[in-house]
Amino acid sequence: MIGFRIAEYKFKPEKERDSLVTSSCGGYVSFEGWVRNRNEGQEVLRLEYQAYEVLALKEGGRIVVEAAKLFPVQNALCIHRVGELEIGDLAVWVGVSAGHRDEAFKACRYIIDEIKSRVPIWKKEYYVSGDSGWVNCEVCASNAHDHHD
Repeated sequence: MIGFRIAEYKFKPEKERDSLVTSSCGGYVSFEGWVRNRNEGQEVLRLEYQAYEVLALKEGGRIVVEAAKLFPVQNALCIHRVGELEIGDLAVWVGVSAGHRDEAFKACRYIIDEIKSRVPIWKKEYYVSGDSGWVNCEVCASNAHDHHD
């Protein structure tokens, strides 16, 4: 299995892991990204993820395929949440299984790094202070600026 999905609801990474187990794989690596309660000195109450879904699915799928070719792995899957998430919720999960651990580690790292930089999924943080802000979203920031002028 090689794939990328967007999830509107909580999912169980253990179930997803089971879909990556094959007899040819001797190594499995995963990454879980959770919603934390602080970012850049601000106390965070919750997050909201939004995606340009058609493009996100296309680019996310492309990234996972790239990783499978670069580090030959048998199985790789990434799932990213959208919608409102609470502190401690699972926001993104990557699982990779391969013949050996080295390629599994490298592919997992490649996938999460590329997903964060290339896939059009944006994070809005809601702070204890009552403020909110988009994180790492140049388009959102420029649109907000344009609307205030």
